[in-house]
Formats: sequence, structure tokens, C-alpha cells
Amino acid sequence: MKMRKWGIAAVILLVVAFLALYPLDMYISRPGGAYDLAPLVEVVGGDTDDVGTFSLMTIAIGKATPVTYAWSKMSDKMKLLPATQVRRHGESDAEYGVRQKKMMADSKTHAISVAFEKAGLPINRKFTGVFVAGVLPTGASAGKLEVGDIIQSIDQLKLASTEAFMRKISDMHVGQKVHLQVQRGQQQLDVPVELKELPKTDGRVGLGIEFEEQVTLETEPKVDIRTEEIGGPSAGLMFTLELMNRLVDVDLTKGYTIAGTGEMHEDGSVGRIGGIDFKIIAADRQDMEIFFAPDDELPEEVKKKNPQLLSNYEEAKATADKIGTNMKVVPVKTIDDALSYLEKLQEK
Repeated sequence: MKMRKWGIAAVILLVVAFLALYPLDMYISRPGGAYDLAPLVEVVGGDTDDVGTFSLMTIAIGKATPVTYAWSKMSDKMKLLPATQVRRHGESDAEYGVRQKKMMADSKTHAISVAFEKAGLPINRKFTGVFVAGVLPTGASAGKLEVGDIIQSIDQLKLASTEAFMRKISDMHVGQKVHLQVQRGQQQLDVPVELKELPKTDGRVGLGIEFEEQVTLETEPKVDIRTEEIGGPSAGLMFTLELMNRLVDVDLTKGYTIAGTGEMHEDGSVGRIGGIDFKIIAADRQDMEIFFAPDDELPEEVKKKNPQLLSNYEEAKATADKIGTNMKVVPVKTIDDALSYLEKLQEK
């Protein structure tokens, strides 16, 4: 009898463990946290005596389990996301993680570029290779290149730009073998690839990859932005503001606790991001006083197909009203909008 009870208990434990831990092919997002950027952003010799703070906001996202799936149906603080809304078609979890880190790296690059331009300081862009953002499953590079690889040379000839890379490949023919010198993490690899015709083209050949430019920035003063395990592009606006606060003598915060979100583009415009409703909730929990939200304009054709879709600012304002926060939500289309608001802000 005792053994039978132990057996039943073991089965119950297994069922509970399954329901709590088994990963479903969908995701759960929820409010994350606020990260004060002062400890994460270093500008050698920069201004460090500011009273207020700039903070980036995060959302927490992870694989759904049967338990969290069921809970998300009852909670307005959790959102169920199909895998197609998180990962690209055919993208693995590992590749998704690499892409998120790449977007974070690009957001830092754009933030540094814009901040130094606004501060009137020179900056030098150095091309370091071609970043492999995707590998076609039936392309020439399938099983040879990986997402995150950086192609630095072709047949020992160092690449000077993405344009040089495209010209080099376009001059080749089907069946031609090339040797790619690739950086993969800390490894330097020589990867032979036999070129194939690209799908859905008029006979063009290629490596069968999606790629982006990889650059590093040389600045004076030197800059370091430590982002640990945070991914995605949405911290760009706040990185830019924190950098400018270090590069100029005045305290841009005016003594306030300021949060926000938005992708920073190289032209200084602020791009739309996901999860802004949960970021408003998280910012309110952290007692933020001001929140910058992208004031993106939805194209008319998008509005017609998705009449329920709101701009980032509209969704942020609606969430702020719903939770009854005293935090001021400020719409911004560009970095200049944020700087103009801060300039007019009364000192706390």
C-alpha cells in the first residue's frame, strides 16, 4: 500500500513538472524592469555629476509552458505570442538570440553616432566585415556558415565594404568554389563554399545568405556601453540621451527619473518597438516620472488592414491612463523632440 502511494505521488510530480516546464512553440511576454544607464554607459572623462537618471526599459519574454499558457489567459500582465511573432520563419531559438544581440549592437552604434554628431564631436566608422544574418536552408552556405558569422575576406582578399563583397560574389559563376575567412566567436575559420544559383532570381549566383554591414566606431573620448544579456534595438533612444548627458556639461535630466524606449536610427529618428504597454507598466512600478514613447505614424494601408493597431505613443498613453499612473508620457519622433522637451523642462 505504501509503495502504491509513493507511485501515485511520483506520477503527480511528473505531471506537475511537465505542466510547469514543458516548452510550447509559443512565447509569453510580461513587464520587465528599468535599468539605470549610469552604471552601464562609460564615457572616458565624461560628466558624471548628474542628479536625475535615464533608464532603459525591458520586457521579459520566454517560452510558454502549459501552466504559463493557461495563466496568460487570465492575466492582463501576460501576453501570449505565437512563435511567428517572435522568430523569423525557419529561425531557431539560438539564431533568434544572435539576432537580438546584433540588433542591440546596432542600436549602440547608432546611439553613439547620433550622440557624437549632436555634441559636435568627430567619429570614425571602421568596416570590420559582413555579418551573416540568415542562411538559406537550401543555399550554397547551408551547413557551412552560421548566423552570427562575420565574413572578413574572400580568397584571402580582405573586404573593404559590403559593396565590395557584393561585387566580388556577383562576378563569379555557378559551381565556383570560394574560400571565406570567417570570424565565429573567438575562432578564425577558413570556410570553402561552392556557389549556387539563388532561388527566385534570373540566374544570379550567391552564397545563399542574408547579410548586414558590420562596423566598429572609433571615438574620442572613448565610449563603452555594457548591456549584459539585454537584446533587441529598443534601448537606442535612451542610450543616445545618456551618452549626450555625459558629453555635455549640463544635466539633461533636470533631476528627474526618466525612462523611455525606441529604436534610434542613424538619421536621428526614433523607430517603433514592441511591448510598449508592458514597458509603461514596468516604468510605473519603478516610479519613473517621465517616459519617452515613439510617436510613429502608421501607413494608411496598415491601418486599413489592422484598424485596431495603435501607434506606440497611442498604446503607451492608453496603458498609462488605464493603470492611473502620474508618469508623464511624452511623444517623440526624433532625438531632437526629446532634447527640446528636456530643454524646456523646469529644473526639479
